[in-house]
Amino acid sequence: MALNANGATRPIFSPRTRLLVVAPHPDDETLANGVLLQQVLAAGGTVGVLLLTAGENNPWPQRWLERRWRIDPAAQARWAQRRRHELDAALRELAVPTDTLECLAWPDLGVLDRVLRPELGAVAQLRAVLARFAPDVIALPALADRHPDHGAAHVLTRMAIAAWGDTPTLLEYLIHGVDADARAVAADATPAQRAAKQRAVAAHHSQLVLSRRRLRRWGERTEQHAVHAVPPRVDGLLPWHPSAVVRAKACLTAVTVRGDVGRWRWREAPLVWTGTDWRLAWPHAAAADTCFVRLSLDWPSPWIFDRWGWREIRGASTQLASRMWSD
Repeated sequence: MALNANGATRPIFSPRTRLLVVAPHPDDETLANGVLLQQVLAAGGTVGVLLLTAGENNPWPQRWLERRWRIDPAAQARWAQRRRHELDAALRELAVPTDTLECLAWPDLGVLDRVLRPELGAVAQLRAVLARFAPDVIALPALADRHPDHGAAHVLTRMAIAAWGDTPTLLEYLIHGVDADARAVAADATPAQRAAKQRAVAAHHSQLVLSRRRLRRWGERTEQHAVHAVPPRVDGLLPWHPSAVVRAKACLTAVTVRGDVGRWRWREAPLVWTGTDWRLAWPHAAAADTCFVRLSLDWPSPWIFDRWGWREIRGASTQLASRMWSD
């Protein structure tokens, strides 16, 4: 049994295990979960892969391979098909039946939009998948992952689980970011499992053309998953202390596990300054069991990754006290 320094363990897999891997893009199933999938299959369990996007918004590798500059919708559709073929090949290397793959075809770099716009029905789609597959273990992106599709995928999956009503074990994986997680437990992979994972990484050829070293490095590092646990803090405090300059352009997003969504400029957000920290004072968060908050900057940038990303809080205040600005 894999055990970390803090005594955290991975679940023991058996023929009764039903693992669902939530992958925002093609290659996430391999880079973060290639060994996990093999281990569940080796134990006689059942696996499924839920692909949220087709990974079609991937212009630079496409420009390089296709020797074209303009990427129109037809080109993106072609690229999505290519990445799907690569994903099928990767699953075969992992001995995962390709008929276990389900694709939602959400827009690449559009998962966050599914969080902010409940009318798009993303939670209902995910809940339907959970009801059909009935997983008892779900591998999902870590909330702290800095790719906006990954953090948003965590939020939507948690919302869908709450709507579904069951309580599967959640294994969180981090690809983009360096946040240390004391709950993370390393997979004890066999040489054969590591070799199969490397072959699966190589199957994602389009992603290697400009990022070979990075993807090889990700594929070679020891696979780790953190078993989700309820955050110990229940004081509703935000983890950030943005400067006055950042606050002038910052946006705060709050989403409850029940589906309430709020988004404000920082200066208009329902916040209480305690003297040392910012506390969320949003009635929906106070009424819900869990609330996810995200800090972002309201200005255009070619950089897609989150600077602060998402965090989970509990115990938000029900009353909005007067602010104390230090600007």
